[in-house]
Amino acid sequence: MQSVKLTASALAIAAVSATAAAAQSRDNIQVAGSSTVLPYASIVAEAFGENTDYPTPVVESGGSSAGLKRFCEGVGENTIDVANASRAIRQKEIDACAENGVTDIIEVRIGYDGIVFASQQSGPAFDAFEPADIYNAIGAKVMKDGELVDNDYANWSEFNSDLPDAEIAMFIPGTKHGTREVFEDKVLLKGCEDTGAMQAMVDGGMSEDDAEDACLDVRTDGGHSVDIDGDYTETLARIDANANGVGVFGLAFYENNQDKLKVATMSGVEPSTETIASGEYPVSRPLFFYVKKAHIGVIPGLKEYAQFFVADELAGPSGPLANYGLVSDPELAETQQKVADEVTMGESM
Repeated sequence: MQSVKLTASALAIAAVSATAAAAQSRDNIQVAGSSTVLPYASIVAEAFGENTDYPTPVVESGGSSAGLKRFCEGVGENTIDVANASRAIRQKEIDACAENGVTDIIEVRIGYDGIVFASQQSGPAFDAFEPADIYNAIGAKVMKDGELVDNDYANWSEFNSDLPDAEIAMFIPGTKHGTREVFEDKVLLKGCEDTGAMQAMVDGGMSEDDAEDACLDVRTDGGHSVDIDGDYTETLARIDANANGVGVFGLAFYENNQDKLKVATMSGVEPSTETIASGEYPVSRPLFFYVKKAHIGVIPGLKEYAQFFVADELAGPSGPLANYGLVSDPELAETQQKVADEVTMGESM
């Protein structure tokens, strides 16, 4: 095991946890969180183990919320060092971290990913969607004949004649996934507004905040909308078993499964690294990982791992992460500097 120089960060850990002095006994970096970030983090972890003198980091999935919850449990060898997330950390999570002594957090944006809507290659012609289509398919309350009613649509063609006369069967990310938040904000909420359902809710006496919350409710009748709590491989299995199924995937997963899946446009834009990088594709999101500054200098190789992850050779537009499907961050150089300087959230460079 490599020797570790005790730093102020190490002393901070010791002050919070009696077990922290033993942190040096753990020489592998521990990472958990987003299933979307998982394949990128796995590529980096393997390369890091092969190209440095440090052990290969242990990378686990479980979802953004689950990873951040573990991240915020405290500091010391019994807690993880890095949380992967397909959304930004929320204020309530920052507060939970602070309550448990995790006060210095380095936020690292690694690039961008798009959320795509894909179906069986040999299935019905799901070629083009609008947010209104997705909302009408699975929203709990929809507009019919000028009235807000419980959703009883059975087939896609009932509300859009350009869509197939096929049974609605959508497989969407479960609530613990960062993907769900982006799906809700950029698809369900937008579709609710576009169909007039949100205005009808407000006109019916709801506050705007309550109407927004109601727009995110999905139907629970007949299995037309199914939450997927596992990773994208579970969604793919559901699509394989249902010719009418439409699933929500990350761009990278779709690109690596084009032999099984076909993708639809959203608002007339085909998802690709180019349309996501330009901002043209409307359903995209940044990807992050979060590092405990208090563990730098205590867990061997932690800072080096963070720097390795965002190096041009890995996260740049010609690196292996981009080849896998990550859209490289145009501001990657700024991120690299922030990691080098160990700038925490709330600090300025």
